[in-house]
Amino acid sequence: EGMQFRRDIAHRALTPERQLKVAVLGSTRGTDLQAIIDNIHEPGSKDPSKIDVCCVISNRSKAGILERATKYKIPNKFVSAKGEDGKLVSREIYDERVEDAMRPYAPDLILLIGYMRIVSGAFCQRWERRLINVHPSLLPKFAGGMDGDVHAAVLKAKEKETGCTVHFVEEKVDAGEILVQKACSVDPTDTPDSLKAKVQALEGQALIEAIEMFRLYQLGVCPLRNAHRLSGGEAEPKKSKVAST
Repeated sequence: EGMQFRRDIAHRALTPERQLKVAVLGSTRGTDLQAIIDNIHEPGSKDPSKIDVCCVISNRSKAGILERATKYKIPNKFVSAKGEDGKLVSREIYDERVEDAMRPYAPDLILLIGYMRIVSGAFCQRWERRLINVHPSLLPKFAGGMDGDVHAAVLKAKEKETGCTVHFVEEKVDAGEILVQKACSVDPTDTPDSLKAKVQALEGQALIEAIEMFRLYQLGVCPLRNAHRLSGGEAEPKKSKVAST
């Protein structure tokens, strides 16, 4: 099938010239961001396992994730989805605004954490294999839902197990390549809120594992967005193995 991507040696052969820079898009409290801040966010660190959460962008002006970012001195910004006439702009135009807000920080990777928007196909293409979402179910089960609705659906279906999935984002919602899955049991006494707490406890670690896979060249793309470019773009990525527990 042509040249094979040797993930087992790539991260040793290619040394990053700088720290990995990660942008976060979020609409809610950003609980999963806290796990990243506590464990691997350390701007300027010489430890290669540490990253720089370079900016946080939200479509909600009072989102808790913006307050969380401010607390830890992470640059953050609210990006309005309305035009000067007060009407909502198109998905494509909004995503261009988001990119304008991120541009000064030059992220290598974007995380969607509680982001209550569907991104445009053009945005997905521009950030192919650099756009990661965490979904509160074991995909492909219960795809398409958000937050509490997913947990309620899990309970209604009388599932014995649920969990979270970290996956690449594609134009089709919740259909991108799965990177990490973590599972937990569903107990007879669980409610949507208790199930949310269980799953949320898994999401931060799942994101951290996916970031580490990305950083170590295990996902078929150079971690540093503007490094090691080929004429005509980056090397064609190969499928990665799913990490699960």
